[in-house]
Amino acid sequence: MTTFDFSPLYRSTIGFDHLANLLDNVTASERSQPAYPPYNIELLETDKYRISMAVAGFEESEISVETEDNALTISARKKAKESEVNYLHQGIAERNFKRQFKLEDHVQVVSATLKNGLLHVDLVREIPEAMKPRRIAINEQPKTDFLKSA
Repeated sequence: MTTFDFSPLYRSTIGFDHLANLLDNVTASERSQPAYPPYNIELLETDKYRISMAVAGFEESEISVETEDNALTISARKKAKESEVNYLHQGIAERNFKRQFKLEDHVQVVSATLKNGLLHVDLVREIPEAMKPRRIAINEQPKTDFLKSA
């Protein structure tokens, strides 16, 4: 297991202590989550992402996709079978699962689709205008209105 030393971060920054806590939580949750079901995370283009999860054997009504408190939770609960099946070999896992993904503040789930045994969840990062970088014009003369209000 790899450990990280965040003490240089604390010496030169103020207000970023939540970042170290977030990294600790992510590494702890990654250790506790099972490997089932397999999934991919794709960067489709700038600020657009897709999570593709293999959910073979599950119907749309058995899968739940929810967001709460900057977390995306994908879970599935298999319905009880009406009759027992006598498998000679069962390679397709049909067990219940719950997988969580931490989302950045401005990442929103746009859609979820189920096609060919793959669940696709599309996400987009929408940064508010107030948080986007903006260019400040440099003027020769200061605006007198600003000086009067100060």
